[in-house]
Amino acid sequence: MSRVCELTGKKAMVGNNVSHALNRTKRKFNANLVKKRFYIPEEDNWVTLKVSTSALKTINKIGISAAIKEARAKGFYK
Repeated sequence: MSRVCELTGKKAMVGNNVSHALNRTKRKFNANLVKKRFYIPEEDNWVTLKVSTSALKTINKIGISAAIKEARAKGFYK
């Protein structure tokens, strides 16, 4: 499975490690993802999503139904 947030589309970024002598080597910055199970009362079912921790904060603020609706509008969730 890919390491992409299913609600926000966050994924790994590429950057450089920079030493004190300014030598640069490539590195990857992974998104902070967790696998979480949510209950959707409107559909009366459970869904398991791989979401970023920042998306979890958004879900706590606006609710899972609104977060999924927003993700569908942006094309991240089908």
